[in-house]
Amino acid sequence: MEKIEHIGIAVNDLKAANERFGKLLGQSHYKIEDVPSEGVRTSFFKTGDSKIELLEATDTTGPIAKFLDKNGEGMHHIAFSVDDIEKEMERLKGEGFILINEKPKKGADNKLVAFLHPKSSNGVLIELCQEIIE
Repeated sequence: MEKIEHIGIAVNDLKAANERFGKLLGQSHYKIEDVPSEGVRTSFFKTGDSKIELLEATDTTGPIAKFLDKNGEGMHHIAFSVDDIEKEMERLKGEGFILINEKPKKGADNKLVAFLHPKSSNGVLIELCQEIIE
């Protein structure tokens, strides 16, 4: 794994959270993107070599809506940048980690993504991210 790519934070109101994090970080978000397959609208802020991703549910049955119902607003996941997501998934599976996704899928911010189950990573949802090169 190369670095922390981003930290995902689940929010109830993306507009209000964008204003709050804009003040916190002293800058505006650089992108808002809908990911219909996950039932989420995302907003990204750059902070050094990493990012903050705000996540608002757009589908009441999606994973972010379920997270918010159960936990309220707060940190949802930590994402790590990888060079070869399939190779990293295979390595982690061999190390005993539980994969939520058997294959990577297209995520936000031009990335292939896959998740590790929090049960296998001390209660933290881990996302693996690989830049899509077109």
